[in-house]
Amino acid sequence: MSDSGKDADELKPWTVLGSRDLLDASPYLKVRAETVELPDGRRVDSFYQVDQPDYALMFVETEDGHVVMLRTYKHGARRVSLTFPAGALAPGEDPLAAAKRELLEETGYESDDWTGLGAFVVQGNHRGCACHMFHARNARKVAEPDSGDLEEMRIELHSPNDLIDAAARGDYAFLPVIAMLGAVLLPGLREGLGTAARGATVLR
Repeated sequence: MSDSGKDADELKPWTVLGSRDLLDASPYLKVRAETVELPDGRRVDSFYQVDQPDYALMFVETEDGHVVMLRTYKHGARRVSLTFPAGALAPGEDPLAAAKRELLEETGYESDDWTGLGAFVVQGNHRGCACHMFHARNARKVAEPDSGDLEEMRIELHSPNDLIDAAARGDYAFLPVIAMLGAVLLPGLREGLGTAARGATVLR
């Protein structure tokens, strides 16, 4: 029998005593130094936090079972990569509304069948942002894409098996994309994430 539940009850969060801004390049990036107190009374005067806009990441299946993907250059990775449709949430925007908006803008597709798979912080210590994951089914093309992004994007349709083969070719550059593959292609994991998401408070 696991003691993980008992251990989790005994662990306590840190207390934030203060925060000061070090860099403000809003709305894209802010860097702060927090003063925190640990449960054992120790105090850290500069625990750095990075604030970036949360974003939605979408696994989108068409009516005939293909997956809508984007192939694009991403400067963080310094390479062209295969990725899922994604986009930042506007301040105060509902994550699902943002996912639907970004899907239409980036790909011209829309769907009426959405399942939330949860929101997960990207960086364990610095936070960065939260990734809101969604699975959409029965998507159909209703318009031409009009994302307005800096990157050039090529829309591609792949079968689920194609996506596994792409991993073997090294076509993916970003960890959230790998997480999304597992979240949707492993049925038990997808079901568990969906159940947890339905009962969760929106992570902001």
